Amino acid sequence: MSTTGNTTTTEQAVRAALATVDDPEIHKPITDLGMVKSVVVSPEGHARVAVYLTVAGCPMRDTITKRVTQAVSAVAGITGVDVELDVMSDEQRTELRRGLRGDAAEPVIPFAQPGSLTRVYCVASGKGGVGKSSITVNLAAAMAARGLSVGVVDADIYGHSVPRMLGTTARPTKVEDMIMPPQAHGVKVISIGMFTPGNDAVVWRGPMLHRALQQFLADVYWGDLDVLLLDLPPGTGDIAISTAQLVPNAELLVVTTPQTAAAEVAERAGSIALQTRQRLAGVVENMSWMELPDGSRMEVFGSGGGQTVADSLTRILGAPVPLLGQIPLETRVRECGDSGTPIVLAEPEAPAAVALRAVANKLTTRARGLAGMSLNISPVSK
Repeated sequence: MSTTGNTTTTEQAVRAALATVDDPEIHKPITDLGMVKSVVVSPEGHARVAVYLTVAGCPMRDTITKRVTQAVSAVAGITGVDVELDVMSDEQRTELRRGLRGDAAEPVIPFAQPGSLTRVYCVASGKGGVGKSSITVNLAAAMAARGLSVGVVDADIYGHSVPRMLGTTARPTKVEDMIMPPQAHGVKVISIGMFTPGNDAVVWRGPMLHRALQQFLADVYWGDLDVLLLDLPPGTGDIAISTAQLVPNAELLVVTTPQTAAAEVAERAGSIALQTRQRLAGVVENMSWMELPDGSRMEVFGSGGGQTVADSLTRILGAPVPLLGQIPLETRVRECGDSGTPIVLAEPEAPAAVALRAVANKLTTRARGLAGMSLNISPVSK
């Protein structure tokens, strides 16, 4: 066989290897995304691969270079690899956006479409300080560790804390009107904190909050998610109402502590499902007890609040609302959140981690059904 023939065969093998390289933000092969500019293989087996980046300041340029180098180096006959980076033109970015999102004039919320198979959970509470964000990030990390594709929207615009708890300071990449969310521990995440300088406060009124949430859901390219978790602000205000409007099929997950006062407020957060016609996935009781060195339990915040909320909401809604789990009070939950590695990953055998994983398993393995789901119909008298 001629040298030209050998080179052509090797080049084909290199292109086949590049088809196994996924873009780290979009999670599709770079060959399918039009990111391979050229492939040239010398008679000596030295490959020169040119790759288009989506934007000039792409934060994943080193990751892409490394992945391409590793994939091409594994091809038989390749003696060396050079990766050259270029940047897509406006036309190429438009074509990429169309390939991913279609030609819709206005971005649509994929999770609100009739054919969506993504489970959407709104993690809600009646009041602050019950550990709602800790529950959210640990559930997300536990689900991702099981191999599910998971996203988190930090919908608590004023009190955003999810990036810190997931240990990411990355900024989103913008491709035309699409926003590529950063990842942490296998979880895609978006937060207003990624768009504000430093620790600046967000001072917005209701319409701005609605628009921000809409952008998080529609403008962010989430890909095919199995589960999307929204960390809602406390109470039943603008964001809770906007979520029900934007993603009507979202389910509420109510977080409370055992304390009677907290449970009463949590009931209000859950009863909003009557007005928004959302389903209630269940109740999680956080800070249920503290395990002491002698093996006994100290019920710091009392007992029974979670079951009380579940029973009360069951009566109010006329459909079963389960108590999904009781999470013990552990210092390590807070420490892991501050350090950016959720306890379900940092210390998977800790009692709190085991309880959180059990809740995550219930939420992801529960069969779909109409129990507790509003059918949006009203009885008509004869």
